[in-house]
Amino acid sequence: MTVPAVLLASGCGGSAPPAGALSGGPRVAVLAKSVRGLGTVIVSSGGYVLYVFAPDNRRLVTCTGLCAATWPPVRLPASATLAAGPGVKASLLGSDPDPAGGRRVLTYGGWPLYGYTGDVTPGQYTGQGIDLNGGAWYAIRPSGQPIKMELP
Repeated sequence: MTVPAVLLASGCGGSAPPAGALSGGPRVAVLAKSVRGLGTVIVSSGGYVLYVFAPDNRRLVTCTGLCAATWPPVRLPASATLAAGPGVKASLLGSDPDPAGGRRVLTYGGWPLYGYTGDVTPGQYTGQGIDLNGGAWYAIRPSGQPIKMELP
């Protein structure tokens, strides 16, 4: 089972921090990337498409337990700060409490972000537009809008 990773940067080395980085601790970044068949969407640093769950309704994580085993929320280390990677709007990054406790879950435009264990290679989007685990799943655009289209 592959779980999408987000970029963790310690701030060491010769490169500048990603645009939109907040101060303190390790930085967690997501990127905007063009994915064939979807257009530009929010992805993990490893290129895995990130999804939103319609029942969350831009509020809180509602995919828990067995649902979260298939659709793992993007969890943030306790001391992490958020960074907007290329094409991502820093103003739309945020976090919500993790119902599993002890951590936060990355949000974009108010939507909690999830990976999908069915996507086994970067750029896959086998979770797009499916109704599974109690609701519909969509990739999200850099504008913060879910891509509400089903694929054949």
